[in-house]
Amino acid sequence: MTASTTRRPASANPRTPRSSRTVVVAATAVAGALLLTACGDQTQSGASGGGTKAAAPSAPLADRLPQDIRDKGVIKVGSDIAYAPVEFKDENGRVVGIDPDLAEAMGRQLGVTFQFENGTFDTLITGLRADRYDIAMSAMTDTKDRQQGIDSETKKKVGEGVDFVDYFSAGVSLYTKKGDDKGITSWSDLCGRKLVVQRGTVSEDQVKSESKKCTDAKRPAIAIESFDNDQLAQTRLRAGGADAGSSDFPVAAYTVKTSGGGNDFQIVGEQVQAAPYGIAVAKKDSRLRDAIKAAMDAIIANGEYKKILDKWGVAQGAVTEAKINGGS
Repeated sequence: MTASTTRRPASANPRTPRSSRTVVVAATAVAGALLLTACGDQTQSGASGGGTKAAAPSAPLADRLPQDIRDKGVIKVGSDIAYAPVEFKDENGRVVGIDPDLAEAMGRQLGVTFQFENGTFDTLITGLRADRYDIAMSAMTDTKDRQQGIDSETKKKVGEGVDFVDYFSAGVSLYTKKGDDKGITSWSDLCGRKLVVQRGTVSEDQVKSESKKCTDAKRPAIAIESFDNDQLAQTRLRAGGADAGSSDFPVAAYTVKTSGGGNDFQIVGEQVQAAPYGIAVAKKDSRLRDAIKAAMDAIIANGEYKKILDKWGVAQGAVTEAKINGGS
């Protein structure tokens, strides 16, 4: 999610400068169910529904982890588990998606289980700082503001900041009701319109920036309505309560393909703010950060990474290596 300082997209926020947190990502071959989950719900991912299982005896990178993580055998993952296809619950209540699949593959390298715990996107970095999670993996865009603990809107210091292990590239897209684009073909068409977004995301940052451009040009500002999760924003738009919505491109494309059997929404214009998704790790946990990077590089090298992205139809967002703090 391109998110803000606190991904997708922190200005948790293309989950881009806050969510993702772009590249043109194929939306075909993505299927599944999207269920809204309650904040604070604790869930594990895995084929059996009991967690992301790791083969500890053969884990080649287990010794890279901090000893306390090895002893527990679990990495607690803060995630907004309502952001298909990146992470969401299927019809059986299992956590599925791009991030859980990548975590499971990394778990085999590290000999641990990645346990996904649900939280609202704009609280994930706070939860990381408070040691509720070991990492945050939630389509969160890696930005300098998040790295430095800067609120992307006020530019004030709000915390220590986090480190990121970058593993995917995504941007921000606009979508409208299908067959009713209100003449919106780009961000410059939004002046005087109402747009819905997920709170704390890069989409929210982007629309605030565009609204300022409107007022600077003596045009009406954009009315912005922000929600705790992307599904609530979609529901508002679907009901006619807004003119357009914005999400990271993989999420917007999935929504357009699946909502109402493909009859609810359409993408308009080109995506903007291409930026890396990053796995957030507390500054003090550099050993864990480096172990996560090593595991991501290992699954890129052995082909598991590509298979996972192909499975979800997002291969165009692939990277060739994990990077630390590559966002701008």
